[in-house]
Amino acid sequence: MACILRASHPAKAHLRRIAVPNTRLALPMTLPQLSASRTSNNGYRNLSTTPTLHTEIFHDIPPLRSLRRSLLLSNRTVGLVPTMGALHSGHLSLVRLAASENTDVFVTIYVNPTQFGLTEDLASYPKTWEADMRMLQDLDRELASEGAGRVSAVFAPSTKTMYPTLPPDSSIPGAGSFVEMRPLGQLLEGASRPVFFRGVATVCMKLFNICTPDRVYFGQKDIQQTVIIKRLVKDFHLDTEVRIGATAREPDGLALSSRNVYLGERRRSAGIVLYQALRKAEAQYNAGNRKRGDILWPANDHTDKTHMAQDALEPSQRARFEVDYLSLADPETMEELDEVDETRGAILSGAVKMLPVEEPRAGEELGVGDGQIPVRLIDNIVLNPGS
Repeated sequence: MACILRASHPAKAHLRRIAVPNTRLALPMTLPQLSASRTSNNGYRNLSTTPTLHTEIFHDIPPLRSLRRSLLLSNRTVGLVPTMGALHSGHLSLVRLAASENTDVFVTIYVNPTQFGLTEDLASYPKTWEADMRMLQDLDRELASEGAGRVSAVFAPSTKTMYPTLPPDSSIPGAGSFVEMRPLGQLLEGASRPVFFRGVATVCMKLFNICTPDRVYFGQKDIQQTVIIKRLVKDFHLDTEVRIGATAREPDGLALSSRNVYLGERRRSAGIVLYQALRKAEAQYNAGNRKRGDILWPANDHTDKTHMAQDALEPSQRARFEVDYLSLADPETMEELDEVDETRGAILSGAVKMLPVEEPRAGEELGVGDGQIPVRLIDNIVLNPGS
C-alpha cells in the first residue's frame, strides 16, 4: 500500500515526492483503499518507507477538499481537532475522542498570528513539528489496533494560504477580513487580550469552511473559547457539532498547556496556585453557597496569601506572579454573576501571569527560554446546575 513520505519540515514536503502513475479514485472505497490511491494535484502520489502509516499531510486546500469530498461520498464522517502544534496528551485525548465518534480525524497544526497581540509571544511560541508527527503516528497505530477511527489528515497550511488577500494584522481595528463575537469576545480573556478571540473566531471559521467537519473538538481548559465556538456555529448556521473534551491535568492538577514548557521547576511549582484557588471556590459552591462573595473569597484569599509568601522569599528562590482575574460567570454569556442561578450553573475561571525568574541559580531547570518568558496560565471549573 502506498503511504506518506514524511518530511523533516512541512515546508519541504514537496521536495520528497516520488512520481508514479496517476490513478483516479473509484468510490465508494474502504478507508485503506482510499489511502492507497490518493493522489495530489500534479499527478504524484505521496509514498512512505513505512507502509503501516495512514495519515496524509496537506499544506494546500484543494487536495484536502478532494479528500473530504471522497469521504463524504463514502458516507464517512470527519472530526476536526484544531491545534497550534506543540502537542501534548490533552490534544491527543481530543483526537481519541474524535476517533471514537468519527471514521476519520483531521488534525490542523497552524500557529495563528491574528490571535496574538502585537506584544505577545508569537515568535517564541513552541514549534515541535517532528515530535508532533511522531505523536500522531503512534496514536494512529493505536487507533488502528483498537478498530477506532483513524487520523486521516494533518493540515499544516502556510499563513499565505490562510490569509490569502492581506497579511494578518493584529492591530486594532486592523486591516483584513475578521469574525468578531461581541460582547462575548471582549470579556475576561478578551479584555486582557483584545484581538485574541477575533483571531480565534476568524481562523476557526476558515478551518471549518475548508474541512467541513461533522464535528469539531476543543478542550475545556480554554472554556471561554469553547463558548465562542458554540456561538460562532449557532450564529452563522455552521453545519457542525461542537464537542468539548475534559481538561487534561498533571497529577497535582495543573492544566496541560503547550506554554507549560516555559515554566521550569520554580514557576511550575508556584503555578498551581490558580487551580488551588478555583478548587477552594468550587468547594464553597458545593457547600451550598450561591452568592458571588461567598464563593470567590476563599479563592482571592488563597492567591493573596500565596503571593505574599512568594514575595517574602529571596529573589533566587521565589516565583512571582500577577493575578489577572478570578471570575464567576454565566455559562453562555460569560458575564459576571452576583448570584448563581441553580438551574443554569456557572463557570469559575481565572488567569495568572507567571513573571520572569529572578536570579536564576546555577544548574536550575528554567524551562524553554531560560525562565525569562512570561507565562500566562488559565484554568476553569464548571459549576453544574443543581449541584
